[in-house]
Amino acid sequence: MSSTESPDTAAADAAVAETAQTVPPGGVSADGGETLRTVSLSGMSLTVRTRAPRAAGLAPTLFVHGLGGSSQNWSALMDLLADTVDGEAVDLPGFGFSPPPDNGDYSINGHARAVVGLLESERRGPVHLVGNSMGGTIATRIAALRPDLVRTLTLVSPALPELPPQRTAWPTALASVPGIPQLYVRATRDWSKERRTRELISLCYGDPSMISEQEFQEDAREYERRIALPYFWDAMVRSTRGLVNAYTLGGQHSLWRQAERVLVPTLLVYGGRDKLVSFRTAQRATRAFRDSRLLSIPDGGHVSMMEHPQLVARAFRDLLAEDHRADAATSHRP
Repeated sequence: MSSTESPDTAAADAAVAETAQTVPPGGVSADGGETLRTVSLSGMSLTVRTRAPRAAGLAPTLFVHGLGGSSQNWSALMDLLADTVDGEAVDLPGFGFSPPPDNGDYSINGHARAVVGLLESERRGPVHLVGNSMGGTIATRIAALRPDLVRTLTLVSPALPELPPQRTAWPTALASVPGIPQLYVRATRDWSKERRTRELISLCYGDPSMISEQEFQEDAREYERRIALPYFWDAMVRSTRGLVNAYTLGGQHSLWRQAERVLVPTLLVYGGRDKLVSFRTAQRATRAFRDSRLLSIPDGGHVSMMEHPQLVARAFRDLLAEDHRADAATSHRP
């Protein structure tokens, strides 16, 4: 898709075929001791990132990124937890290295079906399921509707309905409004990859100065690669629209109602400087999830697993230790 085309226009078959070359084949080594592989499911292909080598006997864990993110968002945390869990991070359809789904479904249900399909195809469940932002929304829905696939739940700044949303989150929500993405594309056509990356980091991090120059340049190159994909804007806009639509559902389909149905131990991580998910929703979340514990990071932003991975790793280990003790106590009951 060129910068002048509508973001709502699905990528042509020829363009998708061309960009399929950007999807790494199975077993390709990535930077930092990670491996990327492609998993083929019905109507889609998903790229999965793992640490290499993988230790046997560790608890299976799946990490799900947020809107506009990728499996690489979890690299720092996965590295810290490599001795604790057998972790995998997925690129949702249309993000990272995963191509668009054949049916063009970027709804929360569509993304959830992709994650469930991955878990079922690899028979890894129940897993310790970890999600950030939109990935937290997806993980919540899976934990509520498919409890057989989830052992514990960890949500980093989960995108759950908030009314009214904080002012700094409005521009992201407006991406779902017809015509707004086209205006943004035209207005930012001449932006350098450095400026685009700087704006994104400023939105997601509580303290953007924590990013080293090397990390910044790596992020800029990756952002440049992804924004050049013909389906980039289509995936972003449709996923944003799917998230906004999920916020409006009522009854048993309400995200807060589904949070109340989650029975597994749940770790909630919220940042005090989050510009996308207000810290005030942490209190409602701790009440909604029945077996919850809260990690508050006062100077954290929207992606605490990237900004403060040591704190998140410590809380996650505590969650697993608590779950293990509970499981041991249950198994020893007469």
